[in-house]
Amino acid sequence: MKQWWLTVYAPGFLLGFVGVAAWWVGYRAGAAMWLVPGLGVAIVLSGLAERCWPYDPAFNQGQNDGGRDSVHALVNEGLNLLAIGAIPLVAAWMPWQLWPRQWSFAGQLLLAIVVADLGITLVHYASHRWAWLWRLHAVHHSVTRMYGFNGLMKHPLHQTAEALGGVLPLLLLGMPYPVAAVLAFAIAIQLLLQHSNVAMRPGWLGKLMAWAPLHRFHHMRYGTAGDVNFGLFLTVWDHLLGTAFDADYRMRVDDLGIGSQPDYPKDYKGQLLAPFRALPHGEAPPPPPGLERSSR
Repeated sequence: MKQWWLTVYAPGFLLGFVGVAAWWVGYRAGAAMWLVPGLGVAIVLSGLAERCWPYDPAFNQGQNDGGRDSVHALVNEGLNLLAIGAIPLVAAWMPWQLWPRQWSFAGQLLLAIVVADLGITLVHYASHRWAWLWRLHAVHHSVTRMYGFNGLMKHPLHQTAEALGGVLPLLLLGMPYPVAAVLAFAIAIQLLLQHSNVAMRPGWLGKLMAWAPLHRFHHMRYGTAGDVNFGLFLTVWDHLLGTAFDADYRMRVDDLGIGSQPDYPKDYKGQLLAPFRALPHGEAPPPPPGLERSSR
């Protein structure tokens, strides 16, 4: 029974929450604001699953980071709400309408997810190569344990950069407000799964979807070793970029973080200001046996 549950956990979690959101907003024309408590339910269930079936019990041990991560989540999801609320204004300003409104809502949502996934992945990829973007993105990489809430922990300016890369093309096409609302909800649900501490075993779907078993390698502290598995939803972009990576290696607390900056600020204010300060750097440790391939 446990094996079956761990197999269906990730696809069931994603399809269940996003499916209900699409039904409510897209097919019942329900108020998108109900997605906010829906995300709260998803966060609670994610935390409960991590307690019941942890990948590593050590990842469930708080590091005085619960309050900080909560502020990150509230700020970033609040910015998402403001951005979604502005979409009707943007749509009214657009002189053209290229969005395929004749498609079913499910088809429109799938299109939005694929396009946003590509844009966000490319911004993510650039964030590991352009120093000014990395300084913003480093906030997210400073975590030293992996649990679902980590997915919502980002510097607000970096979240804005990712949103522009992923959503701006959709807005220029005329993406409707309901699709944008469910897209934002789907991204938040996927981020919970990417950083989850559940010992999920999604089988062949885990090779197609960028869930925690692959994304944990992206958070390695060994210099450029973590420049792998950039995709948000799909792994196809990493295969095209040549950055796909998997290994028979069990990630631990000691493998996570920023190896060249072990004293990176841990409080919210410090992380908000960190990209604009000259922080001390050192040499990143080499990857241990089993992870060397990722640094090539």
